[in-house]
Amino acid sequence: MNLSEFNAAPAQDARALLLPCLDVERWAADVVDRRPFAARSDVLESARAAARPFTDAEIEGALVHHPRIGDRAAGAGQEAKMSRAEQSGVDPADAEVADELKRGNLAYEQKFGHVFLIRAAGRSADEILAALNSRLLNSPAQEREIMAEQLREIAVLRLEGALQE
Repeated sequence: MNLSEFNAAPAQDARALLLPCLDVERWAADVVDRRPFAARSDVLESARAAARPFTDAEIEGALVHHPRIGDRAAGAGQEAKMSRAEQSGVDPADAEVADELKRGNLAYEQKFGHVFLIRAAGRSADEILAALNSRLLNSPAQEREIMAEQLREIAVLRLEGALQE
């Protein structure tokens, strides 16, 4: 969908473009309600603004759709396709990295009670592992802030890819 189509689309169609980027109804509704946009950059800025702040419930709901780093998202939906593309820097055939990610993911989940979330797009497996190990040292409050920022980054990058020039 391009910008003019997004601006003119019925609200439910515009939300359908947004929700695979970030499955937070309030966020999608806020962006849709701010239409029309003069430029693609305005949509992206609006998406960033609408994502501040997230409630704990919104973060928890959004995490449900994110697979573990190193696992490939199942399904044929748009969100699963986006996730697989974002994790392309992590080679599932690299047994050493897969083992380190598995151990790190489990330690993270035991400490924080949810999957490790990072904007994987544009990051190598080594960068992701370093971030995972570093973030294991965070408090739950610090980690919640970082996760919210990661969700914002993921949402805007996905929207940027979904909203054609």
